[in-house]
Amino acid sequence: MHDARLLKYCLAKPGAWQDEPWEGDIVAKVGDKIFAFLGSTSIGLKCGPNREEADELVRIYPDDVSPSAYIGRYGWNVIQLGGAVSDDELRELVDQSYDAIVSKLPKSKRPGC
Repeated sequence: MHDARLLKYCLAKPGAWQDEPWEGDIVAKVGDKIFAFLGSTSIGLKCGPNREEADELVRIYPDDVSPSAYIGRYGWNVIQLGGAVSDDELRELVDQSYDAIVSKLPKSKRPGC
């Protein structure tokens, strides 16, 4: 999936918005929390509540998925675009990351509340 289409998909989520907290680094947020780190060749997503669960995806796609630097221990992975992870599965992973972040927001900051 091309990064522009992926960004569009992320921003179509309720309450999602684009930010650039570090120069040149685009992220998708809901509330004040990041749910996707968008790079030109990869995306960073929350893939589980902890490293052990996120490692399942690393085991399935060892050449295309790796733990995120610094935040990997919290279940974040980097997924290479255009690799073995299909577009459909990538969209599912974005959905899961978004849902995981929304569930941690205070109810007053959740979209639709």
